Amino acid sequence: MHNPDPTATAPPPLPAPDLARPPETTAAETAGPETAARRGAGADGPAGPAALAGEAVAGYLHEHAADFLRSLRLHGESGADTAAADRAARALRRSARRIGGTLHTFRPLLDPDWADGLRTELDWLSTTLAQEHACTSRLTLLLDALARLSGAAPVPHQTTGATATAAVAGPLPAGAARAGALLERQLTLARTRAHSAALGALGSARFHALADAVTLLSSDLPLRPLAASRADAILPPVAADAERRLLEGAAALPLGRAGHPYNADALVHGLGPAPGEEAQDAPWHRVRRLLRLHRYALEVLEPLRPGGTPPALTRAGLLLDRHRDAAEAAEAAAAAARTPRIAPATAYALGILHADQRHEVEAARFAFQEIWPGSLAVRTRTP
Repeated sequence: MHNPDPTATAPPPLPAPDLARPPETTAAETAGPETAARRGAGADGPAGPAALAGEAVAGYLHEHAADFLRSLRLHGESGADTAAADRAARALRRSARRIGGTLHTFRPLLDPDWADGLRTELDWLSTTLAQEHACTSRLTLLLDALARLSGAAPVPHQTTGATATAAVAGPLPAGAARAGALLERQLTLARTRAHSAALGALGSARFHALADAVTLLSSDLPLRPLAASRADAILPPVAADAERRLLEGAAALPLGRAGHPYNADALVHGLGPAPGEEAQDAPWHRVRRLLRLHRYALEVLEPLRPGGTPPALTRAGLLLDRHRDAAEAAEAAAAAARTPRIAPATAYALGILHADQRHEVEAARFAFQEIWPGSLAVRTRTP
């Protein structure tokens, strides 16, 4: 992580509300299978083939609701330990994404208005909390790339602004040093704003209402009659819809073009205006989100069909993460190059950095298309 200049103070850790605590596990109800499904009874136990669909989904949601609230508690207990606070915030986002993804994929089993409302709030929280970490990671990525392009050693993490500027002195000394300083100023400012936005979000009435909803998630899950059916008959076809959307999204990607190394497709499009660059990246970002939803659906089916997520599918997700990170880093370099009245050498260094990150986008696409045909194990379709 790259800190602001030495005169700036680190922002305080994000607080967690006092109301956040893991929900207690309820005893299994004895009012019959339909009532048990509606209340999520038995959701903590193993979900075998004879389990009800509502029980399987409720068990998964209960697990991650407990993780969500536990992460809030750990975040509040982190005090001045920024590393612990960051780990807790990442765990909080992880749980929020899984709960939201499950509400989206298995919406046919749930009350649609309730599921859509809670998913919207979880997406808001996850997006808000992700911005600060994204700014920090983007700065690290750009400064390391700038050091590599300059022929210097990678910029060490936790460096001050002065050290970071000196570290990128190499074949492009003046331009690279000033480009690094400009990027650090801009992304540190963006990180500070994101931190303030996260502070405001976690202290808002909206967040407290969301925490209340997550606390009640496992004990009061509004299920539709379909959830009273057997899990092995209902869940695989529902999860197969997530796989179908992923396959359709991947089929729309220019994988044939990406299969030619050094095709410069990502770079050529990246040299155009920002809207065009974002438009050609958008389908890849969409596939990344669909792949994540498919992975979460496989996690819900894990008690029914053990085996875990195929390693190649995990690898595909990591490559799409790399694609997203490089695309956003290129946008940050381009934005810095548009700063008024910067020196030509600085603009040149930022242009080289932008091109480098667009080549990283292209490399991620090439690697993705190489593994994609064999990466998706069709495990969610009915036999």
